[in-house]
Amino acid sequence: MLEELSIRNYALIDSITLSFRPGFNVLTGETGAGKSIIVGSLSFLMGAKTETDIIRSGCEEAAVSAVISIDSGNTDVIDWLKSRDIESEEDSNSVRTIIARRNIKTSGRGSMYIQNVPVTRQDLTEFMGLLFDIHGQHNHESLLKKENHRRYLDRFAEIEDEVNDFSRTFLELADKRKTMDASLKSDREREERLELLQYAVDEIEKAAVHSGEIRELESEAQKLTDFEKLIGFVKTAAGCFFDGDQSVLSLSRRAKNAMDSAASVDSSLGEINRRIENIYYEAEDIAGDFRSYRDNLSFDPQRLEDVDERLALLYKLRKKYSSKQDAAGTEEEAILLYKKNAQDEIEALNGAEENRGKLKSQISALEKIVVAKAQELNKKRTDASARLSRLISGILQNLGMPNARFQVEISPKQQDGRASFGPWGADEVNFLISANKGEPLKELAKIASGGELSRVMLAIKTALLSENAGEAGDFQGTGAQTLIFDEIDTGIGGEVALKVGEYLTQIGRLMQIFCVTHLASIAVRADNHFKVEKKTEGGRTYTGIGPLNPDGRKKEIARMLAGDSGEAALAHANELMQKYGNRR
Repeated sequence: MLEELSIRNYALIDSITLSFRPGFNVLTGETGAGKSIIVGSLSFLMGAKTETDIIRSGCEEAAVSAVISIDSGNTDVIDWLKSRDIESEEDSNSVRTIIARRNIKTSGRGSMYIQNVPVTRQDLTEFMGLLFDIHGQHNHESLLKKENHRRYLDRFAEIEDEVNDFSRTFLELADKRKTMDASLKSDREREERLELLQYAVDEIEKAAVHSGEIRELESEAQKLTDFEKLIGFVKTAAGCFFDGDQSVLSLSRRAKNAMDSAASVDSSLGEINRRIENIYYEAEDIAGDFRSYRDNLSFDPQRLEDVDERLALLYKLRKKYSSKQDAAGTEEEAILLYKKNAQDEIEALNGAEENRGKLKSQISALEKIVVAKAQELNKKRTDASARLSRLISGILQNLGMPNARFQVEISPKQQDGRASFGPWGADEVNFLISANKGEPLKELAKIASGGELSRVMLAIKTALLSENAGEAGDFQGTGAQTLIFDEIDTGIGGEVALKVGEYLTQIGRLMQIFCVTHLASIAVRADNHFKVEKKTEGGRTYTGIGPLNPDGRKKEIARMLAGDSGEAALAHANELMQKYGNRR
């Protein structure tokens, strides 16, 4: 549960700290006041991708942090923390407390922490996703896509691990079939391929490539090509360092001799003398090494020709047998990797006939396993689809759509008019809806009414989160502790809005709910009511938010009803609060 939220320099928010309680919480305010900024700050804390334009103008960084309580029964969260050695504080009621925080600077760099332990954005997203779930008017797109329906059904059926296991078996079968197809190529094709591969292996072996050779040769070629420049530089350095009376070595020798004599007169110069001696001996040592280098320096035009010829060969091999996609550490290793892969393919092609029988037997065994696993997945999906269909239909009826029918349709996967298998099984899954009596079932994307779409999405989202949900649509629990609805009431009103408010209240008895709403009939049912306001002070605009007391709440409900707080609006607001106000 979200206990406290602190936001600093985020969009129009300067600095606010909010305390929250369990149950149904609503956020209301004038259009443009910044209600969605609060939801945006939570999305930011949940690891959403963001740009630096969220930072309040004139500030260096934006920061959001949250104090979150975790019930001891939430083993997924506790296990996640333990697996990363992140400690959490535990009170006498076995409730743990955790602090999550994230910031972003104008440079684009940011940091994320859970209990002062730095984490990646992926880790933050994964952790916060176990605790919070945000639903908004723009979050429907994934549910409308048919390709996602299978994943949602599998999650509801709790068979994701089994599906992943099927995928591994299916991919293994596909790989072996591919190998079999290659082995069944005509003898002519196989011989041509063998000849090409063998030529590549022979060419690479003859070249005797070794790792790092190209870089070494390029360095040597550079030295030989610019030999005259090198000689000039070396002569200049030698003249400065050890050739001539005014060289470093000559001067340091004279300084040493002079200081030996000076130190014999004044013993206090002993330390300076030792240091000058060190300089002299070091200079003498360097001069010896440098002199040896200079004396052995020679230009060999034949060597330059040999190096250029060798590099040309290596460049040709690199162009033919390596690519940017190679995982090798050096260019030579990429060439050698090509050789190894070619040798492996040669071995496979030469042993194709011998291995074909064994491969055929393996494929046959895997095909039986794939069929059996696909049938088991189909059975579990079919059972789950019936439960999910009844559950969502029941929720829709609770949301003021008494004649709604929701159906999770499972059909055989087809390819070229025949049943087929894919990486996830042999099933196609599609969510269908009939919103009104007498209407045929349609795909979700064909729902015309925005109000109907909002309710359908609310029903699907909560059903997919539920655990052991009742067949009549009674909400029984969720993996996430907190649900956040950002203007989920868009496009609805009247009696439907009352139904949505009643349903949100029902969920709020089991978990923490946040709802950004513009409807008084929903806001009036809240356990806790927060008002978002835009203010101007000192020539700057701020977004503020705070809890409302009973009198302030009545005025806000009146404003939502009539746009003002006149006597008639206040009377109406009071009537709504008396009739629908949440009484725990």
